[in-house]
Amino acid sequence: LDSLLQENESKVCVITMLESMFDDVKRMDKRQFIYQVLSFGMIVSSALMIWKGLMVVTGSESPIVVVLSGSMEPAFQRGDLLFLTNYEDEEIRVGEIVVFKIEGRDIPIVHRVLKLHEKEDGSIKFLTKGDNNSVDDRGLYAPGQLWLDRKDVVGRARGFLPYVGIVTIIMNDYPKFKYAVLACLGFYVLIHRE
Repeated sequence: LDSLLQENESKVCVITMLESMFDDVKRMDKRQFIYQVLSFGMIVSSALMIWKGLMVVTGSESPIVVVLSGSMEPAFQRGDLLFLTNYEDEEIRVGEIVVFKIEGRDIPIVHRVLKLHEKEDGSIKFLTKGDNNSVDDRGLYAPGQLWLDRKDVVGRARGFLPYVGIVTIIMNDYPKFKYAVLACLGFYVLIHRE
């Protein structure tokens, strides 16, 4: 009975909070509402500009990635946030942690370079493996692909923040939670008057 009462109290609290937010929006005149929408647009465009700036500075199409699996434990845990660079003039070395994309897959993979293979023409191919995996990554590569090329590399790990990316994993695992958080943030920006 107590848990039912607590559940009802929390529902009433949420409903009251939502009614208060809607009252704030109703009290706004058109000018205030347009100002809030423009402010929200400025926040979004600023975030995009910062992301594009990071891409230029780091040379990587994705300068920040989240570790999504446990294949690199103990070096990186699931949810760690990695900072990447991808400068063309730096050589790839054995033991280095790279992030790469495989043809036909959308999500990049974070693994360590296991072997290098240098051809006579100077081009380098390499093989990767997750620290926590028992075999190399040839099973993950595209059919018929035995080595990775430089073009497959998204970046090299230069630093990390432990567990900061767990929010991204939670939002991907629970899409309803993601949409609720985004809706609340958008609504907050619209009604916040500062």
